Amino acid sequence: MEKLLVYAILLYEELITENEYNKWLDELFLNTPENDDLLYLEGETDIKKAIIYVRTHIDYQNLDLEWFGRILMSKLERIYVNCSDIKYFADRMYSLWESLPGNIQNIEPFWALCYADEPLSWGDEKQTRNIYENMLSYYKD
Repeated sequence: MEKLLVYAILLYEELITENEYNKWLDELFLNTPENDDLLYLEGETDIKKAIIYVRTHIDYQNLDLEWFGRILMSKLERIYVNCSDIKYFADRMYSLWESLPGNIQNIEPFWALCYADEPLSWGDEKQTRNIYENMLSYYKD
């Protein structure tokens, strides 16, 4: 469910398309068709309701943070590499940080989403990029 949560958050923040979300949901459902949550989500046509459902049915206390983080950082890395406007990326990342479950917002590497844009306020793009690149490589072996 960690990957589904990542996709739901990224979709909510408009960082991935509804098609990307649906493709992953279909794949997950085909692998575990007995899962009632996935069955419900497959039938839900209102994407906003689907996102709310995912976010309210995740067991945040048993969320595998490392797995969640690895998936999120790999998705964000692709977005970062393909984004030519660091200010736009930084704005989206702060908004993403606000969308994260409260119990992980202040844990690295997620915490970096909150403060990485600060050096931009004094024109230090290099430092902002360095923070993001360290965050994105946090789980790399």
